[in-house]
Amino acid sequence: MKKILITGKNSYIGTSLEKWLVKEPDNYQVDTVDMKDGSWKEKDFSQYDVVFHVAGIAHVSSDPKMENLYYKVNRDLTIETAEKSKAEGVKQFIFMSSIIVYGDSSSNKRVIDRNTVPTPSNFYGNSKLQAEEGIKNLESDEFKIVVLRPPMIYGKRSKGNYPRLANMAKKIPVFPDIDNERSMLHIDNLCEFIKVMIDHEESGLFFPQNEEYVKTSELVKTIAEVHEKKIFLTKVFNPLLNLMFGIGIVNKVFGNLVYEKSMSDYDQANYRIRDFRESIELTELESGQ
Repeated sequence: MKKILITGKNSYIGTSLEKWLVKEPDNYQVDTVDMKDGSWKEKDFSQYDVVFHVAGIAHVSSDPKMENLYYKVNRDLTIETAEKSKAEGVKQFIFMSSIIVYGDSSSNKRVIDRNTVPTPSNFYGNSKLQAEEGIKNLESDEFKIVVLRPPMIYGKRSKGNYPRLANMAKKIPVFPDIDNERSMLHIDNLCEFIKVMIDHEESGLFFPQNEEYVKTSELVKTIAEVHEKKIFLTKVFNPLLNLMFGIGIVNKVFGNLVYEKSMSDYDQANYRIRDFRESIELTELESGQ
């Protein structure tokens, strides 16, 4: 029986992981804690084997007034939580970082490998990277640290770019056909990966992703098909969109950003329990429940 504390109560990933683990009550006991005020500092961490730290600001903002808050929440709170976890005898600390530490997607094919140096392009990415660096020195034989840098996470009731694309897929008859590639990660594959990290008492830096790269136009087409709608893919808009690269929303939707595939393999267990088509069906057909 592993006892797990999830920071970031009511967060999408935290809630999803809790539901995933409590399906095996003989193996996992899960608690959550809200980090929005200081009351978490009084909580006894010594009863837990694992702290999964997902609390943080997840969306990207370009508002300079937000910068200090990003560092306070994403960096300082992470380090403080890890220090408390170690001091109170927690055996494993799992931190949710992000592919965002490598900067933005690009108009050309961009493949990240293990030798790629992080180059954050905004204070969201930089705050995550500084958090990683801030907890690195806390690691010991008795206090194992797992850092996850997942790509775009999607699933039932997820937030961000995926639901925006899904809404478009259900409403518009035509969509640009641009040959891009993105790494993505379905929420069930992420939850299974975290479970595997806990089971194997892992430490280190990990890059979980789906088996398949995703082309945005194929993603939109698949979503439409699942809803039994037809959508026509066309390259007629491509010259205009190519001129617009560098604009945030165009980069996010049509940019290239993938992990080299072998760096996401995990030899001791198969965490990719959903393939691409199944993941879209699970996300879309259950979204109203």
